[in-house]
Order: sequence, then structure tokens, then C-alpha cells
Amino acid sequence: MPVPAARPIALTAAERQRLKKAAYGHKTPHQARVRSQIVLLATRGRSNARIAVEVGVHVDTVRTWRGRFADGGLPALADRRRSGRPARFTPVQVAEAKALACQLPAETGVPPARWSCPDLAAELTARGVTDSVSASTVRRWLRQDALKPWQYRSWIFIRDPAFRTKAQRVLDLYARTFDEVALGADEYVISSDEKTSVQARCRCHPTLAPGQARAMRVNHEYGRGGALAYLAAYDVHQAEVFGRCEAATGIVPFMNLVEQVMTREPYASAKRVFWVVDNGSSHRGQRSINRLAARFPNAVLVHTPVHASRLNQIEIFFSIVQRKVVAPNDFTDLHEVRDRLRKFEDRYNATAQPFQWKFTTSDLDDLLARLDRHTPTDRHQESSVALAA
Repeated sequence: MPVPAARPIALTAAERQRLKKAAYGHKTPHQARVRSQIVLLATRGRSNARIAVEVGVHVDTVRTWRGRFADGGLPALADRRRSGRPARFTPVQVAEAKALACQLPAETGVPPARWSCPDLAAELTARGVTDSVSASTVRRWLRQDALKPWQYRSWIFIRDPAFRTKAQRVLDLYARTFDEVALGADEYVISSDEKTSVQARCRCHPTLAPGQARAMRVNHEYGRGGALAYLAAYDVHQAEVFGRCEAATGIVPFMNLVEQVMTREPYASAKRVFWVVDNGSSHRGQRSINRLAARFPNAVLVHTPVHASRLNQIEIFFSIVQRKVVAPNDFTDLHEVRDRLRKFEDRYNATAQPFQWKFTTSDLDDLLARLDRHTPTDRHQESSVALAA
């Protein structure tokens, strides 16, 4: 019986380059590497038997991939689509599982506050939706629509009816305008707040420095060395921080911070210095505005809306302090805390640049319009503005 002749192979320059890259690449999967080597050796006129010996596969394997490439080119070297095992669950069952995941457990009479994949699998079986289903299968279904019912995000309705007016005033100051008039060169914007309860935790064992394949290690047990309040004022456009440590927050500590800033140049002789603050008890309401103006006539206190302290840029600086100075909180006493904060201020002011604040009044209007479309009527009557956090 005559032996069938080997299929001839002809390559273009581009095909040869791609086959070489696949045949000799370090990250190429083994199957793709073998198939590419078979085709390359076939272009050199070698027999199927010889190629099988050189590559280390059966001659039928060589004959198969040589023939497929001759018929279909490079795409033919990929695995063909296979029917696979018949689906065990119907699309209706999958849809019911996703619908259940989009319900609160309390609405279905289940005690957990949030769904987990094992809980969903058990509930589907209990309801008779499926005979049995594994948690990994449920997780795969949910992943198709990026459903994660075990996670949650908090949100809040703003109670401040003048939210937009107050927020616009703050955002305009960041853009160097006030009441639609550009700020002059002798006008400044200060963002200020307090970081409460900075603790001095003395670890019972020394903190270990990081090493090869090992993170820094901090002992879990500690002794309490007291706590202090860190007050800071941040010049929004000059990127300079002025801070102080106090035993507690209050009107007097806040006024001490104002005194520290307003008695130095260029703020002492400035035309106006705008102080952006939240609605904390130390600087809340009209009394705080009058108190600041009485002590420093060129100081103007500007409040952020209620529940909108994130509009205060000092919060960004406090987050930097938390990451770079406070955490993981290993101090011998409060003196070390004060010293570390003071030195960090000097280091920060030496290289700081203004924050790239990109949220403008136009973005605010777009956000409020989008939220207003999703605000229920009864909630809308309570507050004209909603803010997702």
C-alpha cells in the first residue's frame, strides 16, 4: 500500500517570523511551541517521521498539524472549538441566581446582612431553583455581570439646603475667585481642620525593619502613651502647611492656630485671607465668623456644606500624614509624636506642590443633576441635594 506524500508547506516572511517567535519564545505555551516547530521543520522539506523524532511526538501528530496548516494557515494551529460537556444549569436558573443576589437578604427572610456565595448556593437549593450548586459556580455566574453582593458602599443625603451655594464658594476659591471676582496677589486661601486623637502607642516589642521577602513587622500589643490633637492650616495655592499640637480640640486651640498663621507675613498684611473650614464645633456657625473677623479683620471664614468635608483640601494633607507619619503608630510618648509631626511639616514644605484639584463648579452641577434624577420624591422634599460618598 503506497504511503501518502507529506503536504508541502510554503510560508510568507510574516508567517515565518511569527512561527519562529512562537517556536523559540520563552513564554510560549508548550502546545503552541510544538505546533510551530512542526511547521517550521516541514518547510525545510523533512519527512513526517523525521520531524516526529526531532520534536518528540507521534508521527500522526505531525501529520495532523502539518495538514491543518496547509489548509488554513496560522489560524488553523489554534485548538478547534469544542462542544464540551452539556450545560448542567439552564439560563433561567442562572438568571434566578443573579436576581436573588440583587435582593437584600432581609427581604427574603434570611438573617445574614449580606449575601456570600455559599449562602446564595444554599438558598438556591432550599428554594428548589437547583438540585445542588457549588459556591464556586455561583461565584462564576456573578462574575459575568460583576455582581459582588458581599460588598457595600455607604452613602448619605445632604441636609444642607444651601449645599450648592456653599460648595461653589469653596470651589471658586480654589480657582482663585470669590463672588465672581478674581483674587488679587495679596489675597490667600487657607484650608484648615483638626486631626483628633493622634495616639502614642508604645509597642511592647521593637518594630522590625523590612527585609528580603519580608514586610515591616509591628508588634500587636502596645502601651498607651496618651493622645493629642493635630491642627493644621494649608495654604492652597502656596502649598505650605502650618501645624500645631494641642491637648484637645476646641475654640481656643483653633484660635491659637489662626494666631500662628495670621501674625506672620504675608498673611498679616494681606488684603484678605480666606479660611476654609468644615462645620466642626471649634469653628461652626455665624459666631465663629464674627469671632475670627473681630480678632483679624482681614480674615474671612468660609464653611463647607454639611457632610462635605471632603471639599476641604486639608483632608488630603491629613491622609498623607496618616500614611507617612502616624501609621503604623509606634511612638514612645507624645513628645516623639510632636517631634515627628514638626519634622514632617518641614520636610513637606521643602518640596510640596499645590494639589491638582480638578473638581470644578461645572463638575458639581453635573453631579447634582445626575443625583437629582435618582433622588426619590419624598427624599427630595427633605433635601434638595443628595451626595453619594
